[in-house]
Amino acid sequence: MPLSLRFTDIILIFAGASLAVQLFYYLRYFAAVGFRKIPVKKKTDTPVSVIICARNEENNLRQFLPLVLTQNYPDYEVIVVNDASTDDTEIFLESLSRQYKHLKFTTINKDARFSHGKKLAVLVGTKAAKHEWLLFTDADCKPASNQWIRLMARNFTKKTSIVLGYGGFIPQKGMLNRFIRYESFFIAVQYLGFALRGRPYMGVGRNMAYRKPLYYEISKRTYFVKLASGDDDLLVNRLANKNNTCIETDPRAKTLSAPPRSWRQWFLNKKRHITTARYYTRTSKLLLGGELASRLVFYLSAGLLFFLPVSPVIPAGAIILRWTVMGIVFAHAQKRLAEKQLLLSSFFYDLVIPFIYFIIWLTNLSRTAKTSWE
Repeated sequence: MPLSLRFTDIILIFAGASLAVQLFYYLRYFAAVGFRKIPVKKKTDTPVSVIICARNEENNLRQFLPLVLTQNYPDYEVIVVNDASTDDTEIFLESLSRQYKHLKFTTINKDARFSHGKKLAVLVGTKAAKHEWLLFTDADCKPASNQWIRLMARNFTKKTSIVLGYGGFIPQKGMLNRFIRYESFFIAVQYLGFALRGRPYMGVGRNMAYRKPLYYEISKRTYFVKLASGDDDLLVNRLANKNNTCIETDPRAKTLSAPPRSWRQWFLNKKRHITTARYYTRTSKLLLGGELASRLVFYLSAGLLFFLPVSPVIPAGAIILRWTVMGIVFAHAQKRLAEKQLLLSSFFYDLVIPFIYFIIWLTNLSRTAKTSWE
């Protein structure tokens, strides 16, 4: 009996400590996204270069590029880098450029002796841009409104070098779509919340702006040269700080991407993205690892307490408390970012995602993630 009590006490300590850590993350960082008041920002007409890299994206460009070209903003250019496409992307861009004079495009021809990833296309687009401020999105993305550029650009101040926006996914029917949208939303709550509290650690290339010199600065680093993907993540992780980074959470400033079409596609994309985390700063690793580890420990220890000689009210109350705080924080964040129909399913996904990430991490240990253009 004494041994059983000691073991029970240890599990109670783990459950209580992990719950405290989780509440700290939600109340200190994640709540900032939905509860922090958006400061009044001045309008600006700072020139902007929008950069889109595309490989075999003719269909998406036909659907989404006109929405970028018709933004309500006085001074911007759109640069599309056609990266060795084998479809009719170049023909379409040439036709569209006759209609929109602020559309420019360049083509990287395929070379059988040289394979390359998206990083080269980003470099070509950066060099082609005539303005200092670069605003990035993807060919399979659409801005939520014609105010996208204006809202992102209102953060371009003298001391700002990076602006982080929200990149979600287009709502569709099915469990896969709801899961992808929730996972993307939660990641946004993390990186936007940390940034709002002065600890920016990542951004998404679907909706992010920075000054051109930053790209040349990060491209000189050895770890950046080795990176197969995630260059936008690493630029923010290594060069962003509380003084040079702004966050735009107006729902009209978000972008919406075409979601992965299968679980396998999402899994492979996530494997590739996770490989970038090894190059994060130590502080970023501790912050992200602390949230994920404490969540995993909380669910395991709280679940175990139901089978130990303690009142079930204790683990049930701990779970209810955490879910109550989580629900309130997520409800306000979803309202701020204009995400709908995710709150109820978020309780289930919150439980299973740590285990999915752990499986992905294990698979990356045994085999290097496949290099992809994206």
